[in-house]
Amino acid sequence: MSDQVDLVRRWIDDSARIVALAGAGISTDSGIPDFRGPRGIWTTNPKAERLSNIHYYMSDPEVRKLSWQSRLDHPVWQARPNAGHSALVELERRGKLHALVTQNIDGLHHLAGHSPDRVIEVHGTLRDAVCMRCGWLGPMGPVLDRVRSGEDDPACEQCGGILKSATISFGQPLVPEVIDRAMRAAEEAELLMAIGTSLQVYPVAGAVPVAKAAGARGGIVNAEPTPFDAVADAVLRNPIGETLPMLCRWNGL
Repeated sequence: MSDQVDLVRRWIDDSARIVALAGAGISTDSGIPDFRGPRGIWTTNPKAERLSNIHYYMSDPEVRKLSWQSRLDHPVWQARPNAGHSALVELERRGKLHALVTQNIDGLHHLAGHSPDRVIEVHGTLRDAVCMRCGWLGPMGPVLDRVRSGEDDPACEQCGGILKSATISFGQPLVPEVIDRAMRAAEEAELLMAIGTSLQVYPVAGAVPVAKAAGARGGIVNAEPTPFDAVADAVLRNPIGETLPMLCRWNGL
């Protein structure tokens, strides 16, 4: 496995346009559980997936109440970026990170220090709230304060519409401009690194074959097998928090 690490590290050193595709696995060391892993949210509690379905959310006030309590108690508010996040920031500092496409909604890449224009959040962010009627968008903190004060299903103060986190729920369309930007970045990559993602959710998983078709090398760093392991140029099963600093030559200083 060390040979694979050395190989990918050489690719990184030789590449000027690296695209990282980050999934939930990069945030588990920060205390945020993933979804599909052996101890994932949906593996241990299948009912939790119902809270992430836009149809249930919009039609059932009880689902919204449970969702607001889940947001209030979400580990994201105590989480801090880990060594994996910091290693990707080092890639940007070295002028090698072309784009960071993230499936995560925790905002930890921003907290780690990435330039906002490098981060493409394809599934939105938990750190903002949005009105499903008028489109109001604002920080999540004040809305959660209303929940703490006793509002179990806070409505939009602008129009009275339903509020939710500014994340993409199941059954909710992705933002075409965001997906187009992610796929364009994949086409422009010299090296695409898929990190901590099961590569099962489309269209974002399609970034791997898009990058390969455009001539990029592909590396996968993930604890579990993915559908694209066979087409990747390197597959690393090492823990992400240990592997990325080695690959990116980040020493934690």
